[in-house]
This record gives sequence, C-alpha cells and structure tokens, in this order.
Amino acid sequence: MPIKNYTTKVPALQSVAEIVGALAAHGATKIQQDYDSVFIAFMIETPAGPRGFRLPSNTDKVTAVLARQKVRVDSAQAERIAWRILRDWVIAQMAILETEMVAMDEIMLPYMLDGQGNTAYELYQGRRLLIGEEVDRE
Repeated sequence: MPIKNYTTKVPALQSVAEIVGALAAHGATKIQQDYDSVFIAFMIETPAGPRGFRLPSNTDKVTAVLARQKVRVDSAQAERIAWRILRDWVIAQMAILETEMVAMDEIMLPYMLDGQGNTAYELYQGRRLLIGEEVDRE
C-alpha cells in the first residue's frame, strides 16, 4: 500500500501555511521556511531559554519510497506529499501538546538545533551525542 497522502492535491504552500499556523498557535516564534522548501525553522521559549528547531521535508526520500512502491509521481507531487505528511505529523503533535502530556520542546527534541545548526538527531546519528549507551565515567 502506498504511503499516506500519495494522492494529495493540496498545494505544498498550503500545507506549509498550516504547519506555520499550528506552530505559531502553540508558541513558536521566528518561523521561517527555506526558499528551496526543504525545511521550516522556528524558535520556542523553553525552561532553558529560547531554542531553535528545524523540521525537514525531504522530497527525494518520498520519491524513492514511492518508486519502491511502484507509484509514479513527479517532483511537484512528491513535494505535496512530503509537506502534507509533515503537516499531519505537526497537527497530531500539537493535539498531544494540548493534552499537557508533553511539552513543546519534548516533542521537538530530535529537531532542536545546536550552535552550529545541527539537529539533536544529527548529533546522535553522528555519534556526537551519546544517548542510550553506557559512557565510561572516571
């Protein structure tokens, strides 16, 4: 079965606008979109102070997954799908936030940026952020 939203007709810019609206309604500031439509960046005030975050949208990955699923799409459709999936995820996360089960920075932790623009996930993936591993303490 093809991935979610593979038939979407919703323009990518509409999905981006809905993401921006949801983030802003839940306290995000300084929201910006990359001109190449590959991410949305924003700030959140956290207990540790303001923090930056970057949510990625990877059209190439969507295209590759759909190719494996034998679904033909052009790059514009892959872009619509990628942004719509990200929009659905953000809306779902904001619903969980509204229940007060989690905090905004908790939801967005993998996408939190360090001073060099790397996400927490990128640091973890590059083994520069060790979580879940026993660390020798001398």
